[in-house]
Amino acid sequence: MNIREDILKIARQAKMASQELANLSSSTKNKALVRMAESIEKNRERIIEENKKDVNLAKKKELSKALIDRLTLDEKRIRQMSKSLEEIVSIEDPIGKIENIRKRPNGLQIGKMVVPLGVIGIVYEARPNVTIDAAALCLKAGNATILRGGSEAICSNIILADLLKKAGQETGLPSGSIQLIKTTDRRAVTEMLKLNAYIDVIIPRGGEELIRVVMENSTIPVIKHYKGICHIYVDEEADLKMAEEISFNAKVQRPGVCNAMETLLINEKIAAQFLPGMIKRLQEAAVEIRGDEKTCQITRGIKKASEEDWQTEYLDLILSIKVVEGIEEAINHINNYGSHHSDAIITNNYAKSRQFLQKIDSAAVYVNASTRFTDGAEFGLGAEIGISTQKLHARGPMGVNELTSTKFIIWGDGQIRK
Repeated sequence: MNIREDILKIARQAKMASQELANLSSSTKNKALVRMAESIEKNRERIIEENKKDVNLAKKKELSKALIDRLTLDEKRIRQMSKSLEEIVSIEDPIGKIENIRKRPNGLQIGKMVVPLGVIGIVYEARPNVTIDAAALCLKAGNATILRGGSEAICSNIILADLLKKAGQETGLPSGSIQLIKTTDRRAVTEMLKLNAYIDVIIPRGGEELIRVVMENSTIPVIKHYKGICHIYVDEEADLKMAEEISFNAKVQRPGVCNAMETLLINEKIAAQFLPGMIKRLQEAAVEIRGDEKTCQITRGIKKASEEDWQTEYLDLILSIKVVEGIEEAINHINNYGSHHSDAIITNNYAKSRQFLQKIDSAAVYVNASTRFTDGAEFGLGAEIGISTQKLHARGPMGVNELTSTKFIIWGDGQIRK
């Protein structure tokens, strides 16, 4: 097998498909998405059977519980995938929209037209649902997709991608619209990252090592989806019952995902009142607590947090806790140690909530709500291709609109430049 030639062939096919996809009607794209949703539902048993192969191998390799959770598909998660496809159908197609038309003194009318990015390469780990969400969102935005999932999910990804491709062919999509690189050889990623003549954007989703490899080796622009070191700050003017419920949800509801809370910050004025009950409830849910010196004084018998803890995305039932003097220290801690993903303040003070919203440099900033809502579906995007933690080209959950670009369009009636 010649990996270089295989990847080059896939990239060329995607480039050709992208030219046709850019001008495909909304009805054709939606028809394909509906057929894909039907195919996923119809083939639930086959999908679960293939997924079990991946899960069983992951267990044999003693991979982390968080990874196995992200890897596992059941009837509920498969239904969520087909529902996601249905929701993407209902999203307005942005392609071809003309915005910001203005008339210049010389009579030229200048505007911007929304266009696809072109060919998008997705490099991801563990989560088979990314195969569905990425392909569907790219299609809706008129892009061709090259998918390269991790070896731990290869069986799941192959069955899902094959179902999508077949549904697309049956409904008139050009060949090469959705492609999966089926080899698990890591050289495939290296070759893919060099094909800037064919691939317009690379979007990596996974751990720090994957992100680092992509950033260091890509000749193609990268939209980075980095780790989630998410914080909740409980202010002295918080509703403590609300703070407890939100904090518990953000840590325990699904700890192995990027929008789960990793550090809880507590104002020192209410720490002695709030922490004992909060920590007890978390420990009853099997959460390991790592606290700063003040936290350890309030609640005895917990592990002391290290400098490394403030910089760690646990993706597990582990939580670091720090007592702070006030909102300024909380903001400084978050901006210093956070990953600019999702952070929240619990307070009834409007001025402090505005201060937090303004000063926290993250993709999603919350007041009185769980960080677990940072998600494309929860934000009304239908699904997401990932959560960008950088500032260019997009930031936060990336839906259909974030997978587009613009071009200037100009109407004249004979103008020449003098």
